[in-house]
Amino acid sequence: MLDQSKLRDFQAGGRSLAYGSKAMVATSHPLASLAANECLAAGGNAVDAAIVASAILCVVEPQSTGIAGDCFALLKVGDKPIVGFNGSGYAGSKANVDDLLAEGLSEIDYTTGKAVTVPGAIDAWDRLLKDYGTMSLAEALKPAQKIAAEGFIVLPRVAFDWQRAEARLRNRAGSQKHLLVDGKAPLQGTLFKSVGLAAALQMIIDKGRDGFYKGAVAEEIIDTLDAEGGLLTLADLADYEGEYVTPIKGTYKGHDIYEIPPNGHGVTALILLNILAKFDMTKYAADSAERHHIHMEATRFAYALRDKYVADPKFADVPVDGLLSDEVATMIAAQINLDKKVDEHILPELPKSDTITLSVVDGDGNAISFINSVFMAFGTGIVTDRFGVSLQCRGAGFTLERGHPNQIEPRKRPMHTIIPAMLEKDGELKMAFGVMGGAYQPCGHAFFLSNVLDYGMDIQAAIDFPRMFMEGEKLAVENTIGEKLRADLQNKGHEVFEVETPWGGAQVVEICRNADETLFKGASDPRKDGIALGL
Repeated sequence: MLDQSKLRDFQAGGRSLAYGSKAMVATSHPLASLAANECLAAGGNAVDAAIVASAILCVVEPQSTGIAGDCFALLKVGDKPIVGFNGSGYAGSKANVDDLLAEGLSEIDYTTGKAVTVPGAIDAWDRLLKDYGTMSLAEALKPAQKIAAEGFIVLPRVAFDWQRAEARLRNRAGSQKHLLVDGKAPLQGTLFKSVGLAAALQMIIDKGRDGFYKGAVAEEIIDTLDAEGGLLTLADLADYEGEYVTPIKGTYKGHDIYEIPPNGHGVTALILLNILAKFDMTKYAADSAERHHIHMEATRFAYALRDKYVADPKFADVPVDGLLSDEVATMIAAQINLDKKVDEHILPELPKSDTITLSVVDGDGNAISFINSVFMAFGTGIVTDRFGVSLQCRGAGFTLERGHPNQIEPRKRPMHTIIPAMLEKDGELKMAFGVMGGAYQPCGHAFFLSNVLDYGMDIQAAIDFPRMFMEGEKLAVENTIGEKLRADLQNKGHEVFEVETPWGGAQVVEICRNADETLFKGASDPRKDGIALGL
């Protein structure tokens, strides 16, 4: 029997695992999952289905992603090695740290034009389809264009996020015009049309990727940014190309975990898992203070290393091998006090050398873990007038500290938070997964994998499990974290408070094989509106 998952408690609420014998898709919105599933049923492959779904998510989850966002992907094609694609954009040619400091800035405000970097998503979609798909970009975008033009029903989590951003969206004419209804965020259950975005998608359908990076859409983006003090030029858009990258790999409990290399911060998840591997986590219950304390302390150290070293490797030496070394994990694990929170983090000196996520696996052994994002909710909140293109705010990921590896520079990529992931055992793909949620993602990857590999949870239970994350020196817990656990963590020195919105949103596809058959399992995070669907 391929599936050894225990039946869940059907009186406790929650979600059941999804199953498929031919393919599986998991996304954060039913329309995206359904369209991806239909694409697979019609003969499309995992790459086709992922991009069909991502384009739809750009319409129906505008708070999380958009066609002017960025894209990272990990791909497994048959028995070939996993490959990565970095579809993150760079800072504009007008970026200059001295000029920004002279303006009195200490950081790049994510709501300003200066935070907008070149959008990489459309280029990534086009390249991946040409190299690995069976569809054209135009074919992949048609379902999204139709939904944008005809409208979609706003689902509960989307409405929740939209209402939280309502005041900010009133600040500019473009966002009022394209993202609000009579000055208000649309309510759940109401029909919403994105007519401007439909026109932008039609432009790309008609003219290909150049319909975005050149011509009317590009010109409107630059005109809008010029009025907002932006740093991009038309040449920055026209010259942009994403790139294939070699994934970085870590190990945990006999499994290999693959992440996108820097400028992505997937290395942070691997650092965190290396630290956790120095402890016997199975000694502690999954919901114990001891388990969460170790995880959060390891997270603080891993993120401190990220902030010190991770940057665009074309501009800085990022010591990935050193960061993932056993020596670093051992040094950090030795500093973790099991009884109390550590206030000082001693880091090694190493030698130099919102978001959506979706996962698709098809019946031919092709798999993709795919993330598309505008960073913060609705990105900058800057929206172009004619085409209704929401502009992302990735430039807020740069620092203005002179000499720092992640200092802003012309055509440099910022440290990036979106991180797709894959899991293999003995060279065989076991999972394609992602955990959206900005900075939370590396912590989420490690926590999810620990739930599965240390505590034997099935992928849906591992997603459902209550989460926490650090906000500064405080510990922000979901409201499902019980009072006893909160008190126990307080006793270990953590300042605990309840977060207003849940942490992250995972989408997972698991592959189970034996000599006779293959079974696909899918799981979708209840913190979002999505579903997993199998064929």
